Amino acid sequence: MYVADSRGTTAPAVAPETQAVAPGSSPGRRAALAPTVLALGTVSLITDVSSEMVTAVLPLYLVAGLGLTPLGFGLLDGVYNGVSALVRLTGGHLGDRLGRHKALAGTGYALSALCKPLLLLAHTLPAIGAVLALDRTGKGLRTAPRDALISLAAAPEDRGRAFGVHRAMDTAGALIGPLLAFLILRGAADGYDAVFTVSACVAALGVLVLVLFVPGRRTEPAPDAAPVSLRASLGLLRRRDLRRTALCALLLGLCTVSDAFVFLLLQKATGIADRWFALLPLGTAGAFFLLAMPLGRLADRVGRRRVFLGGHLALLLAYGLLLTGAHHPALPYAVLLLHGAFYAATDGVLMAEAAGAVPEEHRGGGLALVQTGQALARFAASLGFGAAWTVWGARPALAVAAVLLAVAVAGCARLKPDGP
Repeated sequence: MYVADSRGTTAPAVAPETQAVAPGSSPGRRAALAPTVLALGTVSLITDVSSEMVTAVLPLYLVAGLGLTPLGFGLLDGVYNGVSALVRLTGGHLGDRLGRHKALAGTGYALSALCKPLLLLAHTLPAIGAVLALDRTGKGLRTAPRDALISLAAAPEDRGRAFGVHRAMDTAGALIGPLLAFLILRGAADGYDAVFTVSACVAALGVLVLVLFVPGRRTEPAPDAAPVSLRASLGLLRRRDLRRTALCALLLGLCTVSDAFVFLLLQKATGIADRWFALLPLGTAGAFFLLAMPLGRLADRVGRRRVFLGGHLALLLAYGLLLTGAHHPALPYAVLLLHGAFYAATDGVLMAEAAGAVPEEHRGGGLALVQTGQALARFAASLGFGAAWTVWGARPALAVAAVLLAVAVAGCARLKPDGP
């Protein structure tokens, strides 16, 4: 679990949806963000309230409530992240092939919303794993088409800002979700069931907003564009810049400890009481929310790859603080700030970087390639870290992850893109 025109219109291609400069305004002033970006940001905000309510309590529910071992939790955590990787290519490719990115994104959002009530009925490892797999199938279907809509709506020089705004709105939901889960756990007799019920209602609202307010248009490739096919999408890896971006995302993902494990490690290091555990994601989300837009703009100016690698250095520093074993009162705040900075510098920035190396007619499939590699790597990382924790203990497992991350950052820094 690691922390987006009118409908039915047809257009020959998707042009950046930027507003013209108003009369009398400064020509150097940036254009307003496209309505598509803001509408998708609203959908993601609502959906993330629902998702993060569950994510905030799930580690404690599984480990403390159902008694799963770290290895068992690592398996479920891997399923949570890995299954979406298996269908992201499908979602991205179908969005490109059908020219219906909104429809594919809506299907994914609806599928995830249907899974929330099922958590009320799942109380065993296989049942919970099946529900999480179905939920992540929905996420896999929607992610690439949604990001394709954002990248196509934004001007190339503003993609970092567009993704930063979307991720900031998305993260506002991540701030509200854990807080709402915390309040429900404190006030409801059957706290976990109440969290899952409210989460389902909020998820349904997100789907409704997408249907009513996100512009939808059928896109057609230009007459001289390459045919849209799965083979052509996979062939995008022949593009040097996209291949190197995907390789960096994969290598760094293999060395990234998932959010749930970071929060469990932080609780173990500081002795935070179980009743406060659901609030830990708020620290990460708060830093992400505050830094997503500034770092997105910075990435547009100084280079998205530099900011992306800098985010992983922030994560490495967070690992180092956890390894010190210090009991300073500021430790939780410092770790969560660095953890949020990591996401602000990498999540949307990676998509903005990849979008520049992918033609419009293959935008969904190209972004899905990068997302798939990263998600599969994090699936493997969750399994590996859960096994290492079970066999060696928490601190040795984190030390190995930190060393591997440092090596991966150094290696990726040597892979220079063709462009600026």
